[in-house]
Amino acid sequence: MKLVETIAALKQIVGQQKATGKTIGFVPTMGALHQGHLSLVERAGAESDYVVVSIFVNPTQFNDPDDLKKYPRNLQADLDFLEDSPCQLVFAPSVDEIYPSPDTRIFDFGNIGNVMEGKHRPGHFNGVAQVVSKLFDMIEPHKAFFGLKDFQQLAVIKNMVKQLELAIEIVPCPIVREPDGLAMSSRNVRLSAAERQSAALISKALFEARNNAKKYSVIETIKNVVETINSNEHLTTEYFEIVNDDDLMPIANWDDKPNKTGCIAVMCGSVRLIDNVSFS
Repeated sequence: MKLVETIAALKQIVGQQKATGKTIGFVPTMGALHQGHLSLVERAGAESDYVVVSIFVNPTQFNDPDDLKKYPRNLQADLDFLEDSPCQLVFAPSVDEIYPSPDTRIFDFGNIGNVMEGKHRPGHFNGVAQVVSKLFDMIEPHKAFFGLKDFQQLAVIKNMVKQLELAIEIVPCPIVREPDGLAMSSRNVRLSAAERQSAALISKALFEARNNAKKYSVIETIKNVVETINSNEHLTTEYFEIVNDDDLMPIANWDDKPNKTGCIAVMCGSVRLIDNVSFS
């Protein structure tokens, strides 16, 4: 496994691999790697000849400077974690390498970029699109692998690829969970012991809502989930919406659309956690 920190070195190595006919699989990350990331890397290894992983905490997608400052960073631990994985190249650039000058591009994703995360984290998806489009341009992978935990982000990335007419296949990968159901996240390490125990209630409430959906209306289901989570002293629901998978518009009735997902954001202490479950 090689480590490069410059765009020039990245392009040289990837170009050499492509020249031999190898397909390139790409997994973009912000580091603080865990088993969820590893599942993406393993999927990339199964579907590609050469796997590139980027490790870059992208400042343009943080609307909260304090959140950016607290985001966990440990490059050596990440490299050690990837050592026995299918990853063959790690790209870990500096901020100046990615943004030698400010990126002033503004993306328009319509409704899918304005609701839920877009509403509560203004500018977040524009920052995601800025960095991912840059990475796609540098690497030009055949496939890129994203976790379904970031359900709305995945929709945004697909929309961006379509807008920019990129010949890249976006591969959605299942959510990886802890034994108690909590969706794996780099932010989980910031939870206290009591908060970590409470955080398991998020997925539990979602699974119960899915299993009991036929007993309740959409409005009742949303109310039940919010009340269940907010009853815990460490948890405060920021939003819970059940949306149509195609355009992320809220559904009013279970038979409105065949494919629908319940998306949630919860403050657990000072740590913001997201999760989702399919109601299809």
